[in-house]
Amino acid sequence: MSTLHNPIQNRLLAELELEEYHRLSPHLELVAMACGDVIYQAGGKMEYVYFPTTVTIAIEYLLEEGGTSEITSIGNEGVLGVSLFMGGLNANGRAVVQLAGHAYRLGAARLLDEFYHKGPLLRLLLRYTQLRLTQISQLALCNSHHTTAQRLCRWLLQTLDRSASTEVAITQETIAAILGVRRETITEAAGKLQHLGVIKWRRGHVMVLSRAGLDARVCECYAVVCTATAMLLPGQAAAQPKVLHPWRPRDACTIRRSGIAERRKGERRGQIPAHQEGQVILDFI
Repeated sequence: MSTLHNPIQNRLLAELELEEYHRLSPHLELVAMACGDVIYQAGGKMEYVYFPTTVTIAIEYLLEEGGTSEITSIGNEGVLGVSLFMGGLNANGRAVVQLAGHAYRLGAARLLDEFYHKGPLLRLLLRYTQLRLTQISQLALCNSHHTTAQRLCRWLLQTLDRSASTEVAITQETIAAILGVRRETITEAAGKLQHLGVIKWRRGHVMVLSRAGLDARVCECYAVVCTATAMLLPGQAAAQPKVLHPWRPRDACTIRRSGIAERRKGERRGQIPAHQEGQVILDFI
C-alpha cells in the first residue's frame, strides 16, 4: 500500500484488534475521490464499503423538486455503507463526495464475512452505528433550533476534527447547500466570524484562525456528539481536541430555528432536565 496513505488513518480501522486488521488489510483498496463524485445512487446496490482517510462523503436525500438535503456526512471517523451490515443491500440515499480526498474500499462480501463471525469487528461496527444515529438525530435538532452562525461553527469544528489542516477548500455556495440556507445567509455569518478574527475567508477557501473562537460560539450539538463519541468509541475521543464549553446553562438558551431564529429570540425551551439539554439519546433494544 502507498507510503503516503495508510488504512489506520481511518480511525475506525485504527480501533480494530491487530488480528482482525491483518485479516482485512490485504483486501483494502485505496481509491481517490474528487469533489462531486457519486459513490452510491439512492436505491443502488452497495458492492463496497468505504473507509475515508482524507475524503468527506455526504449522504443526501433527493427531493421530488430536484433539490437535495444532507442527512449526514462521514469522514475519517467512520465508514460509508452502514445499512449493508444492518441488513440492507441497497443505499437509502445518494452518497456524494463533499471534500475531495482518499478512502479505502472493501468488498461487501468480505465485510459481511467478518461481521458474521460475531467477533470484535461486529461490536465495533454496532457501536459506530449507534454513534451515527446520534449524529443524524442531533443534526436534525440542530437544523431546527440553532442559528446559521452556530451551525456554521459546528460544521467547521467537525471538519477540523477530520483534517490535519486548518484550511478547507470549499465555497460559500457549497456550505449554504450543506446547511440548507441561502448563500447570502452564509456570507453574513462568515463575515461576522471573519470580523472577529475567528476565520479568514477567500474565494473557495476558508482558514480557521481560532478554534477557541469557534468553540465559544458553537451550539451544544457539537459537544453532544463528542460526548457520545467518548462513550462509544473512546479511542477516537482521545484524538479529538478538548471541548471548551460542553453545554450552555439551560436558562441561557433560547429556541433558535434556521432561517427564522431572529424572530424567536424571546421564546424559551421547555422544562428539560439540565443534563439532557440539547441531547438526543438513542439506544439499541
